[in-house]
Amino acid sequence: MTLRFWLSVGRSIALAASLVLTLFGVCNVANAHEMTLAEVTMREVTPGQFVWSWGLPGKNKPIAQDLTIVWPEGCVGDERAVRCGTKRLAGTLAIQGVGDNYSAAILSVTWLGGERSTYTLSKNRASVRLFGSQLDDRNAWELLTTYTGLGVEHILNGVDHLFFVLSLLFLVGFNKRLVATITAFTVAHSITLAASALGALSMRPPPVEAIIAMSIVLVCAEALGNRDTLTKRLPAIVSFVFGLVHGLGFAGALRDIGLPENNLTVALLGFNLGVEAGQLLVIGLAWLLTISVRRATWSAPARQLVLYAIGSIAVYWTLVRLALIAF
Repeated sequence: MTLRFWLSVGRSIALAASLVLTLFGVCNVANAHEMTLAEVTMREVTPGQFVWSWGLPGKNKPIAQDLTIVWPEGCVGDERAVRCGTKRLAGTLAIQGVGDNYSAAILSVTWLGGERSTYTLSKNRASVRLFGSQLDDRNAWELLTTYTGLGVEHILNGVDHLFFVLSLLFLVGFNKRLVATITAFTVAHSITLAASALGALSMRPPPVEAIIAMSIVLVCAEALGNRDTLTKRLPAIVSFVFGLVHGLGFAGALRDIGLPENNLTVALLGFNLGVEAGQLLVIGLAWLLTISVRRATWSAPARQLVLYAIGSIAVYWTLVRLALIAF
């Protein structure tokens, strides 16, 4: 990490904060990578009768103020119980408001025999078909489209992941090396995402989050420096190594969302495809912006300003997340 970068951090903090708040709409940057999820748990106590409740709210107000459950036709529910009669819990259940104040809602149903079904509802798929038992006949296409949408949503809301990708663009530039660099990042985070989601690899979230923040600081510092370093000569290796850690971050979000027991591979593939689609969208927009301003006299100072802004926020994330490791 260059001395020049650290000396400039203090001077750029105020301007960086203003820029970031403008770009991202006064978002909660300390928790940039996390999705806001709502959870609904239901338990069948007698045939066709369920008790239910919301999980802990992700905000400082009850979930019921943001989300409303629309029970299947023939079911009557109140704040604690749902009665469906002989039809049991069969039909379409919807959650109104999902995607606005909460990124997704997880519906967990424990049936009378002890079996458990888990469903994920999002803005693109705010309803789910239930069949009165643990049987879930959602086909592969439904799962693929649902989890692809969740993957796109996660990467676009994951400011720290986007900051890393943008800092790589500043480091490498739009040339042939960029293809290898982004491909290495994609391959790496796909490996650890799959391994973690399938239970073959696990790591506590605080260290993962701290390393993700430090990866942004490192790449920003390298992009600002003038020396011919190993990072500049072999950016694909750097993006691969840190991509392994970013994949663990993606896996943490996927665990929060939940994976279906049937067609787990399809859901995992869809989420990963969504992440890649969102990532390519950001790269495409950055390329369009770059070619439109590359001849402007202020493009070089603007590049430094953005790098200082991203690096300053990443330094803050690093300090906060390192502190959380002790707890």
